[in-house]
Amino acid sequence: DVGFGKTEMAMRAAFKAIDAGYQVAVLVPTTVLAEQHRRTFTQRMAEYPFEIAALSRFCTAKEQREIIKRTADGSIDLLIGTHRLASPDVQFQNLGLVIIDEEQRFGVAVKERLKALRAAVDVLTMTATPIPRTLHMSLLGVRSISNLETAPKDRLAVETRVARFDDALLRHAILRELNRDGQVYFVHNRIHDIQAVAHRLSQIVPEATIGIGHGQMNEGQLEEVMLGFVRREFDILLATTIVESGLDIPNANTIFIDDADRYGLADLHQLRGRVGRSHHRAYCYLIIDEKRHLSPEAARRLRAIEEFSQMGAGFALAMRDLELRGAGNLLGAQQSGHIATVGYELYCSLLDQAVRRLKKLPQRDAVDVSVDLPVAAYFPRNYVTDLRTKIDLYRRLARICSESDLDDFTAEVADRFGPRPPEVDQLVELARLRIWAHRYGVSAIHLEDKYAVLTYTSRQKLNKLLAGGGGALRVADDRTAYLPLGPKVRDPAAVLAALESILRPLAAGA
Repeated sequence: DVGFGKTEMAMRAAFKAIDAGYQVAVLVPTTVLAEQHRRTFTQRMAEYPFEIAALSRFCTAKEQREIIKRTADGSIDLLIGTHRLASPDVQFQNLGLVIIDEEQRFGVAVKERLKALRAAVDVLTMTATPIPRTLHMSLLGVRSISNLETAPKDRLAVETRVARFDDALLRHAILRELNRDGQVYFVHNRIHDIQAVAHRLSQIVPEATIGIGHGQMNEGQLEEVMLGFVRREFDILLATTIVESGLDIPNANTIFIDDADRYGLADLHQLRGRVGRSHHRAYCYLIIDEKRHLSPEAARRLRAIEEFSQMGAGFALAMRDLELRGAGNLLGAQQSGHIATVGYELYCSLLDQAVRRLKKLPQRDAVDVSVDLPVAAYFPRNYVTDLRTKIDLYRRLARICSESDLDDFTAEVADRFGPRPPEVDQLVELARLRIWAHRYGVSAIHLEDKYAVLTYTSRQKLNKLLAGGGGALRVADDRTAYLPLGPKVRDPAAVLAALESILRPLAAGA
């Protein structure tokens, strides 16, 4: 989780790799974090003859060329950088370890490009809030996953509060922090009116000094602002989300996040993690515009971030993120956020095949059917409370290919956790529907107006379905069939039942 010591783990892993004769690449999302890591790693390894460099836009073109040249000939042992590390001109002589910090901020292409530099490279991925694709790779057994569950000594949870923009509240909270000799972050993510926000803050707390930092400043200005804040030259750092990733300033223990309803769960959790990095109680205020109406999705996100404020909440938030997006999507094709373009189910299926081939295990008859129905299908937190157990259940369910295995799984769940709630029953029924559909060449099912649309790959198998009780189906072309839904079939459970009634006779006769 944020502030739990991931950087310390990274430094120890890097030390072991360099000591064994390999080069290490550390990929970070922002130039500010690259500079912070360069200072941290250099100070920590000062007693050893290791060459450490950072490659970012803070470097001149000449400095960049020199660093790239020394990396290629093996002179530099540890190279820290942003996306620039994944450029084709950056070559390593003997790369052994890639460390990806704040993994949720990177696209797949960047991470895979770094791994492709050397086939046998080890990868250490660090994040407080793993994105669904990364979680699922660990479900498939392609990656191992470890949790740091013990917070550093004397660390306290961040007190989190959702509030409308209110001058009196801001003044009280800022003065409380300044009176205990601390500093304040104020995150406002729109550069065009950041000066207006600075003016308003100066009216609310005229006794406080304010510094402004954002990504459109040149490197010298931005570095000066950040260093000025570290040196305590001003009380409030008004900045965009450039402060989100990994900044470690123990003296800053109050953060305001303006327009908090516009952020995702992972962003809010990362921003909150900028405070509470010492033994002082820290405060996080999620500020909402006094006139704006909250959407239901934004309200659920803010409720989740307020609820999960205990130490080590990042992993729980990652699981809640899956549930808020609809955890039934683990069994379907609808994607959102960072994983939208990955081709999620196909990718995971190919990974599973590759793992089984390398382990010399027989290939599964993979159930590759995407079912996109608006069904609440997941393991609720009050039913399966342990996160590791929940992940294991999702993994096993995703691998089931037969009805008998599914029945065994369902009985085991009821035996271990008690009577199943409706969400779990619907998750099981979605899995059953996928198994039935797969047997008869149906590759996808989704809703369209008053119809359930079935995409199929085999007309021969579809003819069996039509003959075996699927007479209500209407064949549109050589890939698509429609199931008309009556006026009473509107809620998700009724749609699921209608589809099962069509596919069940065929499955029974298979």
